[in-house]
Amino acid sequence: MRGKLFVVSGPSGVGKNTLLNAIIDSCKTVQYSVSATSRPIRPGEVDGKSYYFVSRARFEELIANDALLEYAEYVGNYYGTPLQPIREAIENGVDVVMDVEVVGALKIKKRLPDDAVLVFVTAPSFDVIRKRLVHRGDVAPGLMEERLERARWECSQAVNYDYIVVNDDLTRASEDLRAIMLAEKCKTMERIHLIKEELSCSTPQ
Repeated sequence: MRGKLFVVSGPSGVGKNTLLNAIIDSCKTVQYSVSATSRPIRPGEVDGKSYYFVSRARFEELIANDALLEYAEYVGNYYGTPLQPIREAIENGVDVVMDVEVVGALKIKKRLPDDAVLVFVTAPSFDVIRKRLVHRGDVAPGLMEERLERARWECSQAVNYDYIVVNDDLTRASEDLRAIMLAEKCKTMERIHLIKEELSCSTPQ
């Protein structure tokens, strides 16, 4: 059975990384998509695990060869998702999860409509999102309203996603995401070949 690509998005502060780490730790057939970047490697990072670290020239070759599922340039460095490792994992029956912002997620859905499943992760209310952003303490006061406006816009795009997971309790949210992953494997288009094979092998009485 083929794997699936589960593309997870959501505003800052809703716990996307914590949720994905919980899924990966509990499911042996799930792997995290490793991004590529042209920025220099930092202390403690591991090539091929933290990122695929490549030169700017090599990254531009990947762009020219259409070898990236999506990419963007941020503060003078490229960041993107190599397509080949994802295709190989899916073909080998491995599910891939990735944390991607909304614009990138919608592009991925267009690129891989049969394999990509979009999951939007949110908090129980926007007030909770606001409180989590404030408590994180990593946003300058002058930029908080800008971050909140971005979060509002991201939430408005949830209608374009296949599923919504409310991360109010990590255990429950993890169960919801695992249920989504199982449901995708049980869809008729994923299993109809089993029935066709059974019918073709049956012997008329």
